[in-house]
Amino acid sequence: MVYDDGTTSRLSPGHFVMTTTTALAGGVMSHMEYCAQVLWPDLKVRFCSSTDQWAQMAIAGPKARLVVQALVEDDISDAAFPFLAAGIVTLKGGVKARLFRISFSGELAYELAVPAGLGEAVADAIMEEGRAHGICAYGLEALNVLRIEKGHVTHAEFDGRVTPDDAGFGRMVSAQKPDFIGKRLSTRYGLTAADRMQMVGLKPVEAEQYIRAGAHLLREGAKPSTLNDQGYVSSACFSPTLGHDIALAFLKSGRERYGERVVVWDKLAGAEVVAEVCNPVFVDPGNAKLNS
Repeated sequence: MVYDDGTTSRLSPGHFVMTTTTALAGGVMSHMEYCAQVLWPDLKVRFCSSTDQWAQMAIAGPKARLVVQALVEDDISDAAFPFLAAGIVTLKGGVKARLFRISFSGELAYELAVPAGLGEAVADAIMEEGRAHGICAYGLEALNVLRIEKGHVTHAEFDGRVTPDDAGFGRMVSAQKPDFIGKRLSTRYGLTAADRMQMVGLKPVEAEQYIRAGAHLLREGAKPSTLNDQGYVSSACFSPTLGHDIALAFLKSGRERYGERVVVWDKLAGAEVVAEVCNPVFVDPGNAKLNS
């Protein structure tokens, strides 16, 4: 089962930095320590929490590179620092920092990590350099809308029952590696059955209708019951880009059902909405923004 989401970057041959969610940072650390001490004690690996030592800021949007390049001495063009690149850079003034070209918003984006004591000064410098480009701070509501539009998952999707394949990450689970955490369990029939709930996108057939998180999914014409339950909505929002509600949901055999219509049933709200099943990536499926 997927426990948490984050990124792992290799800064040197033997030095990796891993990010986690805020809520499960402690749990991930404990689990990895257990694996190192109990499952693979022969590995030469040590873990150290560096959360308090670094301040990390995301700069996202079509002009993100212009803002970051004004602060960094190194070349961060697309050719020199492509999507998913990570490394040590030097800020103007000589300060060493870590730069990650990753994106949770679906936009061209960077995350810049500096020693914690310099966090406020660097944040101020980012805002100052970005003023000419119309920079502004964006909050959790905007971030949530952007990530749903892009089909990015959070703990709203990872509820302890979701496998990597359920969430669309099946290709990340290597069939060639002899062993890794979860390898044996991931091949059991119950976790590979064709009718498992898989993450899909939903959009209302009538654009003015609302879709709410927590609603259940039914086939058209089916009466609400545990026998007819086809899945549930994990995240939903109004998309300013598309002009209507969108949702991420888990639906039985979901990826085989793109184009099918389902009923989104919300008993608490007393609402039924007919929605079309679609790819969970609603905006920029070709990743043109990420790779710009």
